[in-house]
Amino acid sequence: DGSYDFSAVFAHTEEEIAAADLALVNQEVILGGTELGVSGYPAFNAPYELGDSLVDAGFDVVLHATNHALDKGAKGIRNCIAFWENKYPGTAYLGIHDSAEDQEEIYVYEQDGMKIAILNYTYGTNGIPLPQGMEYAVDQLTDLDRIAEDLRCAEELADFTIVCPHWGTEYRLTPDSRQETLTQFFWENGADLVLGTHPHVIEPVAWVTADGIRICDLTEQETAQGASLTGNEIQNGMLVYYSLGNFVNWTSGVGDGVASRMVGAMAKVTLERGEDGTVFIKEYGIEPLVCHVEEGRDGVTVYPLSEYTEELAGKNAIRLQDDNFSLQYCHDLIEQVF
Repeated sequence: DGSYDFSAVFAHTEEEIAAADLALVNQEVILGGTELGVSGYPAFNAPYELGDSLVDAGFDVVLHATNHALDKGAKGIRNCIAFWENKYPGTAYLGIHDSAEDQEEIYVYEQDGMKIAILNYTYGTNGIPLPQGMEYAVDQLTDLDRIAEDLRCAEELADFTIVCPHWGTEYRLTPDSRQETLTQFFWENGADLVLGTHPHVIEPVAWVTADGIRICDLTEQETAQGASLTGNEIQNGMLVYYSLGNFVNWTSGVGDGVASRMVGAMAKVTLERGEDGTVFIKEYGIEPLVCHVEEGRDGVTVYPLSEYTEELAGKNAIRLQDDNFSLQYCHDLIEQVF
């Protein structure tokens, strides 16, 4: 009937998403609505129904600071903000703003007496300049003075600070030098957890302490159930997920490596308050995901890798774009990176 329905995307993951006390999602494409024209690469725009499905799936915080935030200019930003403000005032959206005053606000989520500040920035906007008079429209990683001030304010307002940077090099399975530099910057300025997006493939998890950056080596059991922490890491460490890859996509790419874009992950982090009042990471892990694509209605969905089968892998239409894709390919990639 001309309307949109994205519920199939979350059919196999929404139970876990909704069960989380705090669920965050990186929304790559601006929600500008059909009046601006629903569009794909290179200038994206999504209908509002995608936002409906994000809320229905159980997400509490939507991250909008991406390189595609300005694909529909100032109107796209304003439409997206109006959608969230008017229809879902209880859902937090971060990284985009309609005023300088709004940009100065630090979002803090509170539950069980824990206050968690969340910050969201992008490395850029694909060369599209900030709209004249709206220099506050998108939070960017290039403004280190502002980020440092945001982190300082977050330290005052909250017990724990999450930074969500849109960064890195597309399709690269390891962090680049800029990610490593920013990781050190976040650590030095008080961040506790970093959740990275943008590369469209997964990248490692790391712990940062005064001794430096240590890449984590998660066993298969720890990947599924979570890794517990002790000692110096708990009290003084910063956890970094360099890239969670794609949750859902149907890339137009063709050739070797395209299959990697179909393997993503959800970060799973458990926080605890110590006897001294500090909030720290008690446990962390990942939920490996596979994006499954087939032609037809409801043909695009996401499965936990633990539930993905040889039969489903054989039906995944991405094989027509990269015939390396298989169930074993997905498992091997998780093993290689995590």
